[in-house]
Amino acid sequence: AYPNPFNPSTSLDLYMTNSELVSVEVYNVMGQLIDVIHSGQMPIGKHTVTWDASSASSGTYIIKAETASNVSTQKVMLLK
Repeated sequence: AYPNPFNPSTSLDLYMTNSELVSVEVYNVMGQLIDVIHSGQMPIGKHTVTWDASSASSGTYIIKAETASNVSTQKVMLLK
C-alpha cells in the first residue's frame, strides 16, 4: 500500500497471473470488516485499487486481498 501511513486514501497494486475472482477487504485490529474495496473478477495483469478512508477513524487497519489460490495481507495506518 502506498502511501503508508496515509490520509485519506491509499492505493494497492495487485498482479494477477490468472483471471480470478478477487476480494479486497479492510479490517480493523479487532477483526471486524470495515470496508470492501473490490469484489469480483480481475483479468491477468497489474491492477490498482484505492481505499478512500475519509469516513474511517485514525488507526491501524489490515487490508486482505484473497483469491482462490492466494491470500495476502498488509497493515496500513490512517493518520488524520
